[in-house]
Amino acid sequence: MADKSILIVDDAAFMRMMIKDILTKNGYEVVGEAENGAKAVEKYNELKPSLVVMDITMPEMDGIEAVKAIKASDPKANIIMCSAMGQQAMVIESIQAGAKDFIVKPFDRDRVIEAVSKVIG
Repeated sequence: MADKSILIVDDAAFMRMMIKDILTKNGYEVVGEAENGAKAVEKYNELKPSLVVMDITMPEMDGIEAVKAIKASDPKANIIMCSAMGQQAMVIESIQAGAKDFIVKPFDRDRVIEAVSKVIG
């Protein structure tokens, strides 16, 4: 069975909770959480999860910068971005930086699972 370890990155605790809830109910294991991009990079290097679900807009270091940093240390990293409506330009930028897919807030449970299973099974 594929490794289903996931790191959730969002500056809003309730958003992390919502994503965690969707993922754990569908057989994924949330191994860590981070509230900004800088922490995300740190946690990624420490935990080496099979997937990162990353918010775009965060304090200290945004999601795009974090994607670049994670991809620089691990080119094979799997990252899915979370964006609010109307962040198309940032979504495109994060995909160019190496993100595999994106999900839009407010989260649609099925879309989250579809995106995650497409990337890590």
